[in-house]
Amino acid sequence: MADKPSSGEVLGIPYNFERPSLGRLLSSYWQPGKGMLVEKPFGIGYTLNLANWRSWIVLAVAGGLYYQQQQSAGGDLSAGDEADEADDGPDEVIVDDD
Repeated sequence: MADKPSSGEVLGIPYNFERPSLGRLLSSYWQPGKGMLVEKPFGIGYTLNLANWRSWIVLAVAGGLYYQQQQSAGGDLSAGDEADEADDGPDEVIVDDD
């Protein structure tokens, strides 16, 4: 049986399953002459090029959205838990079929 290639491209999407070295990992995330997206050092697809200023904007926006989600989820859970604890009894529903 023929050996399958460990790196290449399928439908325009790059893949690389060669064991990454530390140098290859560091150099793949910092490529000053390239665009915002570069090939991943291991796996399928692309990753952010941290040498590009646009990547830092993407990371800042994603971090801000994550922080906002955590803050709103924390406030909702505490208010919802208090309401659930105060009203543990069954709810009565009256249906008038006139």
